[in-house]
Amino acid sequence: MTKKKVTQLSYEIIGLAIKVHKELGAGLLESIYEDCLKYELEKNGYDVKQQLTVPIIYDNKIMETKLVVDLLVNDTIVVELKAIEEILPIHEAQLLTYMKVLKKPQGLLINFFSKNITKSMKPFVNEYFNMLPD
Repeated sequence: MTKKKVTQLSYEIIGLAIKVHKELGAGLLESIYEDCLKYELEKNGYDVKQQLTVPIIYDNKIMETKLVVDLLVNDTIVVELKAIEEILPIHEAQLLTYMKVLKKPQGLLINFFSKNITKSMKPFVNEYFNMLPD
């Protein structure tokens, strides 16, 4: 995997999210957008894991508490979906934590409660992205 391939994949995911948003508009439940985006991604040949449960390991012990990731695309990009009035710093922190725990190079925070998701969407990269070749 390269930085270029990860970036291209994120553009493709965003494009399909835009398609879903144009079709459905704003105002639905997050789970509806999630199901529709998963469908579009799989229809276009991507491997998608939905509501992926991620165990938390603390002091070499697997804890009972688990994180649940909305979508993981091609085992590379974490997609966190929202359908809320305003994205808060806690939502960004949540995505960054998912990326760290899963050791994935990129995450997309997409809010479907928006007139234009490209303006409200936030991409994130981390140290795993920085370690990839160009």
